[in-house]
Amino acid sequence: MNDINAWVWWLVAAAGLGIPLVVTAMPEFGMLAVGAVAAAVSAGLGAGVVLQVLVFAVVSVALIAVVRPVAARHRAQRPQLATGVEALKGKQAIVLERVDGSGGGRIKLGGEIWSARALDAGQAYEVGQEVDVVDIDGATAIVM
Repeated sequence: MNDINAWVWWLVAAAGLGIPLVVTAMPEFGMLAVGAVAAAVSAGLGAGVVLQVLVFAVVSVALIAVVRPVAARHRAQRPQLATGVEALKGKQAIVLERVDGSGGGRIKLGGEIWSARALDAGQAYEVGQEVDVVDIDGATAIVM
């Protein structure tokens, strides 16, 4: 075992840290693996054991301290481009058939004809009026 260089052991450690990264999908293991690779590079350049461990610790902690908050911010952000039903909310539509709270009306929304009902059951919209889509319930647009 003394014949194997220290940088090989660091690469083995990096591979060992890569396994739980894949199995658990915890990115912290990947950051520790990168720290082990940095320590392997320092060992390959002839650094002593203390410096190798220091490089491992500094690189690993720096990655965790910098990358985790950035990743958390990105995970918390809503998508910038709304697609599907979410893209229709807030759009304006034209009433083609009288729309009221019962849901028997029709609107033209985004070039398509949709069934629609009024958000307020007591409200009715006549043909030709512009309405705002506030929600989509199945295949029915909820308008006001």
